[in-house]
Amino acid sequence: MNYSPILLVNGEPNSVFLEIFFKSLKSQKIKSPLILISSKNILTKQMRKLKFLNHKNFHLQKLDNKTINLIDIQFSQKKAFEKISKKSNKFIEKSFQIAFEIIKKRKINKLINGPVSKKHFLGGKYLGITEYISQKFIKKQTCMLIYNRELSVSPVTTHLPLKLVTKNINRKLISEKINLINNFYKKNLGFFPKFAVLGLNPHCESTHKFNEDEKIIKPLINNLKKKYKISGPISADTIFIKNIRNKFDVILGMYHDQVLTPMKTIYEYDAINITLGLPFIRISPDHGPNENMLGKNISNPLSLIRAIKFLDKN
Repeated sequence: MNYSPILLVNGEPNSVFLEIFFKSLKSQKIKSPLILISSKNILTKQMRKLKFLNHKNFHLQKLDNKTINLIDIQFSQKKAFEKISKKSNKFIEKSFQIAFEIIKKRKINKLINGPVSKKHFLGGKYLGITEYISQKFIKKQTCMLIYNRELSVSPVTTHLPLKLVTKNINRKLISEKINLINNFYKKNLGFFPKFAVLGLNPHCESTHKFNEDEKIIKPLINNLKKKYKISGPISADTIFIKNIRNKFDVILGMYHDQVLTPMKTIYEYDAINITLGLPFIRISPDHGPNENMLGKNISNPLSLIRAIKFLDKN
């Protein structure tokens, strides 16, 4: 059987991505050819620093699953790790640009990207890397899914400040997210998921004149029950109790930390960030550059291991 290649974009060079990448290679046998878009200079320096030099060869042309197939993006840096800054922005931008060109021209549909600095690379232009990639493919209807085979979560709004969340909660947006997740589960996992939709307010109650749970979420869920396996609105303070969460496949929250905080508390690194709605599958490990752990060789690779395993099918 021929396995289609997986593209990997290094992202921020001064991150733990290459460390967890090499640990991922060591932990599992990968059938798909891996195409790594990175810097040969950084790769070599970090391999030496982390003592991975003898673990795996890398190649600049040959495409197979026995070597690291490297697309070399020049990036000058004297040390293996330095402080994250805007210095790496052009390197990251070019890396993504090449990945997008490959996806469009060669029809490769599997992409994993390493973390970037929202402060330095995105610079306030995008809410997150999900929105950055979506904009490059002119896709407005996308969805962040933090996936675990037991339970996944998705925030209706992603990296918005809390004071802006209420202004962005509407029936159309919630419906779009549910539809994207439902289709993804059916296409990639073979079944329609059971949804729990959370209320916005504590206990789904509000003393204010306009109650989003009563005016927006509840009527929408009642209507969507005709099409989806869905319940809600459910109070966010009880949904993650084991006996309750076990009844569902996906928990949809109204804002980022409402669902990501308990998800990471329960599963830690055993989850991956998937962007739905793109013309390819894009996954990233569910964590950032982790600047405090650079060069220490103690980072947990589980999220990247899960990302590669998810795509390493055919």
